[in-house]
Amino acid sequence: MKNYGHDLFKGTAWYYSRFRPLYPASLIRFLIDRFSLDGEGHMLDLGCGTGQVAFRFTDWFESIVGIDTEPEMIEEARRLEKEFRADNFAWFNGDLNTYKQQFDGKFRVVTIAKAFHWMNREKVLDTLYPMISDGGGIAIIDNYSPNKQLLPWQKKVNEVVHHWYGTERRAGNTTYSPPAVSYQEIISNSQFALETHELPPYTHEWNLDSIIGNLYSTSFGSRRFLGDKVDFFEQHLKEELLGIDKNGVFKEDINLSIKLAIK
Repeated sequence: MKNYGHDLFKGTAWYYSRFRPLYPASLIRFLIDRFSLDGEGHMLDLGCGTGQVAFRFTDWFESIVGIDTEPEMIEEARRLEKEFRADNFAWFNGDLNTYKQQFDGKFRVVTIAKAFHWMNREKVLDTLYPMISDGGGIAIIDNYSPNKQLLPWQKKVNEVVHHWYGTERRAGNTTYSPPAVSYQEIISNSQFALETHELPPYTHEWNLDSIIGNLYSTSFGSRRFLGDKVDFFEQHLKEELLGIDKNGVFKEDINLSIKLAIK
């Protein structure tokens, strides 16, 4: 397991909360139905970012805890909590082990959305097991599709990104390495029972600003990596994309998978 350091998502939180695609209602409905949510009990969103998943469940639990190692993400989540006038959230800046040493209690559902790949996955499952109520579980949510064919505009984005950022995928103080063992295998080898689910694809519409903002929300595309070349990069990317569609509007079908670890 690589140590990515403390700056993995430094400078990305503002873009993260504004430009990451929203999770579809089908995901929320699925988890409500699967765990028979009724407004009681507690939820943990691990690797919560700025709270994109957590805020969708505010009416379905007595309280929700969001944990993230990036202080800027937690600060942005707290800002959004005030904006949304939500009052049943607790945000914790740190890792799961530190949280567990300071707080106890059981969770009906733990969500890990697009964050499991950054974690010591086997250890996280072991740590979470006693923290989850019987019949509850972990929902590992991801839209990673290794065999998905890139659309022409996505290929162009990658070309421009490689030109300005380099071909290695930077991640904190090192480079990113994808997990060598599948999530299914990790869950199957844990104390949990595995369930896998695929949701129907949903369509997301992008424009020039949201494509750039989404890039700036990622660990490898942080705006700070560009230094004084930000304006040149953005002009280059916009010109290339407008060459594909003069209106600067692009659609993508997103596939969402859910790996459940059931206790």
